Amino acid sequence: MQTVALDVAAVRRDFPVLDQTVDGKPLVYLDSAASSQKPRQVIDAISRYYLHDHANVHRGVHELARRATEAYEGSRERIARWLNAADAHEIVWTRGTSEALNLIAFSVGEGLGPTDEVVISEMEHHSNLVPWQLLAARRGVRLRYAGLTDDGRLDLDHLASLIGPRTRVVSLPHVSNALGTINPVQEIGALVRSRSDAIFILDGAQGAPHLSLDVQALGCDFYAFSGHKMCGPTGIGGLWGRQALLDGLPPYQGGGEMIERVYPEYSTWAEVPHKFEAGTPNIAGAVGLSAAVDYLEGVGLDAIHQHEKSLTVSAVSALSEVDGIRILGPEDLDERAGVVPFVLEGASAQDVATILDAQGIAVRAGHHCAQLVVDRFGVSATVRASFYLYNSNEEVKRLAAGVETARRLLLP
Repeated sequence: MQTVALDVAAVRRDFPVLDQTVDGKPLVYLDSAASSQKPRQVIDAISRYYLHDHANVHRGVHELARRATEAYEGSRERIARWLNAADAHEIVWTRGTSEALNLIAFSVGEGLGPTDEVVISEMEHHSNLVPWQLLAARRGVRLRYAGLTDDGRLDLDHLASLIGPRTRVVSLPHVSNALGTINPVQEIGALVRSRSDAIFILDGAQGAPHLSLDVQALGCDFYAFSGHKMCGPTGIGGLWGRQALLDGLPPYQGGGEMIERVYPEYSTWAEVPHKFEAGTPNIAGAVGLSAAVDYLEGVGLDAIHQHEKSLTVSAVSALSEVDGIRILGPEDLDERAGVVPFVLEGASAQDVATILDAQGIAVRAGHHCAQLVVDRFGVSATVRASFYLYNSNEEVKRLAAGVETARRLLLP
């Protein structure tokens, strides 16, 4: 079935923040990989909850508690349908991808020791690296890193060589935040299954906002995601996990809500997912994330992906015309999401980003919480332009023109 073209002008009208101008020119927001903007529909959903339905969830018998619980658990069911989870109980609410990955690293890690190995890669965001380093320090687990090819793809041969009888966990990004690489996760899942009985975890922070998802078909055991990168509010995200695995894991935090019964000597735990959700949750965040999924599916995830792909092709072509530009990431643009990291040889990434900001163009400069990536490619930082459903071809042209202006100012 042919994908219907995305109506960018109509989409942009849903995002109030994009109405701003800088020196009379519309704001160009190219930093969605760090955090996306929010449509009115999400803002309104959060406001309606606080205006009409707020109370603490579960246990309360009054009407507001009932409505809040219904909204909160209804949002869990909505996310489960979006991911095609087998059951809503497989969705654990967290503050975002980082907390989801910390949760799984801690809970899975409690059963590991010095004879066990965890395989990650040089492509990782620090959220899928530091928790495993902490586990290695705490439990003596051996941490192994799969390398990258020169064009920014996972080296699958190297990855395969690392997976064996001692491998207990393989944890990788669905999409690289620093390179834009879309990893062949189904192929990797089959590889993991063929060589070990390891748990396969995906960092979906950059995958969930941009790709149609079916966690039952991906071949992973856990999938972590963040709301704020997919038009939802900050402070909310989740972990999908196969229920049989979640049932067998110890809790990550203790407190209210996550217990079944407390005794002086010990406690017993609530059923999944509440076992992993200690304390008062981000109820409004869950409501807002549900509204974000409604919005994205209303626009069409396939249409969004095709639109981002078109913008990425245009951006790579236009930036390549600037003297001294080096673009990182896969040369095959079918393997790249809407992320274009680049270096202007002889200029600092921070200076380039500052000059772009003066022209009303918002990008991000730095190592993007992926220091192993910039180290692998011999740079200290990159400028990263990242695209989403509300970006336009005109903004790509402004980006390229802005980088050319930066080149003339910094490298006369």
